Amino acid sequence: MQQHVQSYYAASRNRHDEYPVLSDAVETDVCIIGAGYTGLSTALFLLEHGFSVTVLEAAKVGFGASGRNGGQIVNSYSRDIDVIEKTVDPHNARLMGEMAFEGGRIIRERVAKYGIQCDLKDGGVFAALNAKQMGHLEAQQKLWQRFGHDQLQLLDEQGIREVVDSDRYIGGMLDMSGGHIHPLNLALGEAAAVASLGGRIHEQSPATRIDRGPNPVVHTPLGQVRAKFVVVAGNAYLGNLVPELAAKSMPCGTQVITTEPLGDELARSLLPQDYCVEDCNYLLDYYRLTADKRLIFGGGVVYGARDPADIEAIIRPKLLKVFPQLQNVKIDYTWTGNFLLTLSRLPQVGRLGDNIYYSQGCSGHGVTYTHLAGKVLAEALRGQAERFDAFAGLPHYPFPGGRLFRVPFTALGASYYQLRDRLGV
Repeated sequence: MQQHVQSYYAASRNRHDEYPVLSDAVETDVCIIGAGYTGLSTALFLLEHGFSVTVLEAAKVGFGASGRNGGQIVNSYSRDIDVIEKTVDPHNARLMGEMAFEGGRIIRERVAKYGIQCDLKDGGVFAALNAKQMGHLEAQQKLWQRFGHDQLQLLDEQGIREVVDSDRYIGGMLDMSGGHIHPLNLALGEAAAVASLGGRIHEQSPATRIDRGPNPVVHTPLGQVRAKFVVVAGNAYLGNLVPELAAKSMPCGTQVITTEPLGDELARSLLPQDYCVEDCNYLLDYYRLTADKRLIFGGGVVYGARDPADIEAIIRPKLLKVFPQLQNVKIDYTWTGNFLLTLSRLPQVGRLGDNIYYSQGCSGHGVTYTHLAGKVLAEALRGQAERFDAFAGLPHYPFPGGRLFRVPFTALGASYYQLRDRLGV
């Protein structure tokens, strides 16, 4: 049986229900594969509109990226709206721009409506390491404001030092509609909300086969679910269950460390406003304080989702570049988790046949997008497909070199962008 990885989040998770293994044959309106944010968000929106829902989870609720990520609420997508505007028609570009800021609002609505205890804090900072990155933030502010998103403040060098005690940055941008949460507790709270509305969740119940047809059947080792619709929400942990979804995506690993408790005074000196921070590099670093005053710091990407032998050796030097004053601080937790990368770095949304829907490939930007995806998928199942079609119309391509060579080719491309980050060009 697969349990949550030994992370800070697992060690500090709230008391929660255990959900039974599926051991019989059931019927439902919608069978959802995956009890991460995408699956749970979809389930909640469907249940609120009267659907019967069964969620199958191969391990535990929030086992994958939803329970391991940096916990940052970041608006928009991994590629911003201006990139989307160059690839789709004006109508769909407008829809995509309007949706770019909806995921964070959905999270806050869920937390308030269902009383989810997940240490929600407002405020997120994008930190610029050079003039080029600062120029990008200035353009980003104007772009986001064009779509009505005005909770933004540019920070000069003095301003960034007031929110981050580091001399690494020359400026930044504060987004007060950003913020941070305990991600596993958010997932567990959403699962409890699903159960409270009559949704069925089955843990340790991996989908092993989907019989496609007018009423698809999803098989698990001990049971099966017959449904009118199936939603595939496995992302980087889907495996080869649906081969056509694996062809245009690649699981990648990211690493996270958590310090020992720092105490109120030291923690407040590092991040005086308790905002979360991410830098503007292609392979970015991100960090924030926990409710018990630890520093969570993550960064780096392992293409192909291999688990590094020594996570602290990879991430601690990054932490010390930002906060050299933490040289002697002990690291209490290290872990890795997978996210699903697409070549375009935009999510893949679509339908297989008439009744199998999917969303995947958040490309490292999934906390807000997955909550939006749940709403969009639920809309489509209710017959309101305009926003679903906007996502489904995004162009996607296979990785160069196919599945055999996609890892080295992608790593080579990332090295190029890392060099540009270092040179500030």
